[in-house]
Amino acid sequence: MGLLQELLLEPELRLPRAERPLTSLEICAGAGGQALGLESAGFMHAGLVELDRHACATLRANRERWAVLQRDLREVDGRHYRGIDLLSGGVPCPPFSLAGKQLGPDDERDLFPEALRLIREAKPGAVMLENVRGFASDKFISYRRALMEQLERLGYRPDWRVLEASRFGVSQLRPRLVLVALRQRTFDKFRWPETALAPLTVGSLIHDLMAANGWPWADEWALRANSIAPTIVGGSAKHGGPDLGPTRARRQWAALGVDGLGIADAAPGPNFPRGGNPKLTTRMVARIQGFPDSWKFEGKKTAAYRQVGNAFPPPVAWAVGAAIHAAMAGKPRSSENSPRAEALLV
Repeated sequence: MGLLQELLLEPELRLPRAERPLTSLEICAGAGGQALGLESAGFMHAGLVELDRHACATLRANRERWAVLQRDLREVDGRHYRGIDLLSGGVPCPPFSLAGKQLGPDDERDLFPEALRLIREAKPGAVMLENVRGFASDKFISYRRALMEQLERLGYRPDWRVLEASRFGVSQLRPRLVLVALRQRTFDKFRWPETALAPLTVGSLIHDLMAANGWPWADEWALRANSIAPTIVGGSAKHGGPDLGPTRARRQWAALGVDGLGIADAAPGPNFPRGGNPKLTTRMVARIQGFPDSWKFEGKKTAAYRQVGNAFPPPVAWAVGAAIHAAMAGKPRSSENSPRAEALLV
């Protein structure tokens, strides 16, 4: 019996297709940002594939019922998931990142060919893949065109957009390329999500966390941190330790009253100076990424921060997932705003 067939024994999935949850297989699942958003959008995960052991531990710690597969994507047989409703994921971004060498298909970390193989094998009803904004650059126009053509040959209508997380209530810019591919009848019903919830400033969003250890100047700091955050970075496995990114990013954080050279173990205490730039904790950064506070990250500080830094913001995943779900279900997409982080817990 295949893994999808085993999942279909769940009581919720014994219902007629029109009444049951839609199923998904997620690749390169990381710490679950996309998975959490898609779950809230109405998808039941048949499998989440992830190689990093700390991220797998995070997924299992937060959702016991999720089928987490700790393995290399190249070892996954998509035929076990034939008939899945959605194949989703965030294939590794270093081959296309503006911060890297942008080797694209010449980079051994390029897993788009493996994603296409799984699509051929699993024949999902829909596909949702995300990557860095650099993948939308002119440098990769031929690569994108070839990818779209291959999806068309597999029977899909593909489309892509660069979506900024701040347009969906996330308190940072974080532009990401999102590719959606649907069967023709479903594609005709699909509408990209529009701007929804206005983001809070960094000061408003994490003021309570910054004040948690009795720093008397937290209110004053929150007034300084009066904008959204720059894009969260610093999640590379080759990076020496957790911090908020290179020099340019640290200057942007300094303008918000944040020391970007490292991640703190705890919020500033009573003796932290007035006007000083405190460091953020992993929990603060996770909230800026759109995770609910109850989402646990396994591993030590560096491993936990890398999971946060590489995550796809759950509210953005919810917005796109809800649009796909509505198109597949043949229903008008809800006009409801993207949820704040805690509302994503179901």
